[in-house]
Amino acid sequence: MGTLHTVNKSPFTDQALKSCLSLCAPGDSLLLIEDGTYGALTAAPTAKLLDDATKRGIKLYALASDLAARGLDSQLAAGIVLTDYQGFVRLSCEHETIQSWY
Repeated sequence: MGTLHTVNKSPFTDQALKSCLSLCAPGDSLLLIEDGTYGALTAAPTAKLLDDATKRGIKLYALASDLAARGLDSQLAAGIVLTDYQGFVRLSCEHETIQSWY
């Protein structure tokens, strides 16, 4: 499989998610962690970019515990799959490369 991209910065204060999405290729996956989970919101400034990414064949994930810690569970945008730490490890093993956007 392609690359697993992890983003831990909020799109409200940083351009990491936007930069990541510009380089993601079909077959890649994106996992939003820590403050990066703010990018999973329907009101995020990158919501349209995430929607476009799914149409290009990029799989989107968010770490459920990080969303819950920030009280964001109910504001999740469509097309984003919640995962836990076991899922994070599984995604890491399934991809050839892991690129962290910090």
